[in-house]
Amino acid sequence: MIFQRLIWAALATAVVVGSVQTGVQRWQAAPLILAAEVYEEQKAEAPAPAAPVAAPAAHAHAEGTAPHEHGTAKEWEPANGAERTGWTWVANMLHAFSMALLLFAVMGVWLYRRGSAVASLRLAGLVAAAGWLSFHFWPSLGLHAEVPGMEAAPLQARQLWWVLAVASAAGACAVAGFARASWRWLVVAALLALPFVVGAPKLQGDALAGFGPEAHAALEQLGTQFIWATTWVSLSFWVSLGLVGGLAFQRWVRPALLAVLQRGAAPAVGAVQAPQ
Repeated sequence: MIFQRLIWAALATAVVVGSVQTGVQRWQAAPLILAAEVYEEQKAEAPAPAAPVAAPAAHAHAEGTAPHEHGTAKEWEPANGAERTGWTWVANMLHAFSMALLLFAVMGVWLYRRGSAVASLRLAGLVAAAGWLSFHFWPSLGLHAEVPGMEAAPLQARQLWWVLAVASAAGACAVAGFARASWRWLVVAALLALPFVVGAPKLQGDALAGFGPEAHAALEQLGTQFIWATTWVSLSFWVSLGLVGGLAFQRWVRPALLAVLQRGAAPAVGAVQAPQ
């Protein structure tokens, strides 16, 4: 029973949040990506130099995912317009569904460990804020979003550092939220500092090498705008996830979960008549 409620609540949340994210992406990020891809195609069509050069490194499109790179062979990609928007919407819904399940899982652990005194919307907002910090803000301090055409440090190094940054920030949030000892803040500070002590991988040289002066200046400007655009996309995603997910959890998941915890005589359930 509770599993069905969990899945349906996550699906309902995913439809709303995925639609919101798609709309914000179309407004904020998509025009910048399309503009940068024009310059990327121009660079790809340019004659190859005599000396071998490294393949262009990846550019990041999706919030909350590790860096990736495209193969040299021509791969299928959706056509610009309705097809591309449709597949983006599907991907955003799948992303939102997975994050909604994570949101509900953390909220469920909180109810089990700390009781039901915190209202669902407030708890969802706190968990969503921790998600934004862990999946976007903290990794972006070392690896900012990149527009198509920009080169970057080796992919594997960036992926490993991204995972480290996310794990460190998520661990810091978990310690801050669930630990009660006074030393927890020292652990939080150490975890947050860890990825920057290790150091994010950096490209040695110009990320826009190979472009002419005009294209170089245009891509540099697009890159700055893209960093802000991805920040707004990420904020809209986590704010809407916290709001819609909190309402869905309150309506469908929380009553069933508290009933299960009561039947199991869980000591941390608290009063079931607490604010919802």
